[in-house]
Formats: sequence, C-alpha cells, structure tokens
Amino acid sequence: MKTYRHSLFRPLIAIATACLFLAACAAPGPRKPLPERVQVQWAPDNQLSEVRNNPMQRGWLKPASWQASLGDYLRKHADAVLPPGQSLHVTIEDIKLAGDFEPWLGPDAQDIRFMKDIYPPRATLRWALTDAQGATIREGESKLTDLGYLQRGPITPSSDQLRYDKRMLGDWIGKEFANKSS
Repeated sequence: MKTYRHSLFRPLIAIATACLFLAACAAPGPRKPLPERVQVQWAPDNQLSEVRNNPMQRGWLKPASWQASLGDYLRKHADAVLPPGQSLHVTIEDIKLAGDFEPWLGPDAQDIRFMKDIYPPRATLRWALTDAQGATIREGESKLTDLGYLQRGPITPSSDQLRYDKRMLGDWIGKEFANKSS
C-alpha cells in the first residue's frame, strides 16, 4: 500500500508555516507609552454631537474607538511640537467627525458614512498650556472646522477612517503651539 503523506501534506504544511510567519511579522510589537505631558479628556458622550446625532451608533467606529484613536493622535502630535518642560491639557467639549450618515437612502446605506462638503469635521476644545512648575502659560477655547477638508491635498494613509479629523486636529496643534515662544 502506497502512502501519500509526504506529497499531500507538504504543501499544506508549507502554507500553514507561511501563514504563521506572516502573522508573527504583522503582530504589533510592544506598544510605546503615550506621552504623559499631554492629557486629553472628553466631555460626556451625551454632550458630543457625534454621539448625540448617531443614537444607533452606526458605522465603523464606536465612540470608545474613535475617542481613543483621536486622543492618542493628539497626545503624540502635541508631544512632538511642545518645547521641553511644557505640558498641555486638552478637553474636547464637542466633536462632529467628518462625513455623516444618510439613512434615508435606504437600508443598504444606513451604515455608510458619506463624505460631502456639507459634512465637515468640527470640534470645540478647551486647553491649557503649563510650564514645568504647573503655572499656566496660555489657555483658551478653540472652535475648529475644516470646511475644505475634501478639496485639500491627499492624506496618507488614505485608509485611516479618521484622517480628516486627525488632519484638522494636527493643523490646530501646529498653528497654536508650534514655534511659539512663551
């Protein structure tokens, strides 16, 4: 009786080994801790336009996901811009992400976020910049809107679903805190 174990299983073993290798390569390494000198807080969900206007929480991101992603982005971006010894505390009072849902287009469109000029990203932020001793250098409230978010140049990575919102926040960090002597 002939056995086919070598000829049948070798390709399967090779494929399984390759899949395990690719999975190991794609696995994230140890996560770099976020900067502690930049603090981001959020108003309660029921005060945020993005949550209030989306009671069914349609779409690809739940509030905890997009809040964590935008908060991490703000922390990293501000940390790269702020001079040593300064800290930033940001409270996001309100936010409306770029795009919106159009459920009136039918049941197949209820979870699709449409990017149109009439749905720009918006945010209201309260912030305080402090020195190493905790004394306030500057503070304020900023109302952000990117009305031309679709007309501006391409954003990379284009697969980031929050790319327009991150660009708006990054522009604010750059204008408000980069190269400003205190």
